[in-house]
Amino acid sequence: MHPQLTIRPAVKADFPAVARITGDSYLSAGYFDDAAHPYMVKIMDVAARAEQPTIWVAEREGTVIGSVTLALAGEPYADIALQDELEFRMLVVDPAVQRSGAGKAMVDAIISHAKSLPNIKGVSLTTGQTWESAHGLYRKTGFQRVPERDWLVPGTDIKLLVYRRDL
Repeated sequence: MHPQLTIRPAVKADFPAVARITGDSYLSAGYFDDAAHPYMVKIMDVAARAEQPTIWVAEREGTVIGSVTLALAGEPYADIALQDELEFRMLVVDPAVQRSGAGKAMVDAIISHAKSLPNIKGVSLTTGQTWESAHGLYRKTGFQRVPERDWLVPGTDIKLLVYRRDL
């Protein structure tokens, strides 16, 4: 049994932990080789990220152990959201506590939040083609692949996969 998990909007004091967890998660999963990669630099700049979208954190016993960014269509961090979707991005859990239920709890909270939003009929996300643990989490929480919406990272041959869950 894991201690109580709280999912809440991030505050400025959380930003260093969110940056560290984001970097550690992406690097330990092998998504990038170096924290100096331009995309890594961008997503670890939590203060800039927090100016536009909503960032939530998962906190256990006073320690931030995960985070996620939420965006609606047309917002700066929305890559794929349709007008009737809430998109989530950069869902990360500290590698030291992965597989403790925090990722699933955050996804469940996102789905509950999306249901409370007017005119939102689904939740969408993009994930890497080889990110198998993430794929398993998304399938387990009711998401389905939408291959016709897959896309390439601009300027690369890296294919990203799209998942959606209807509400």
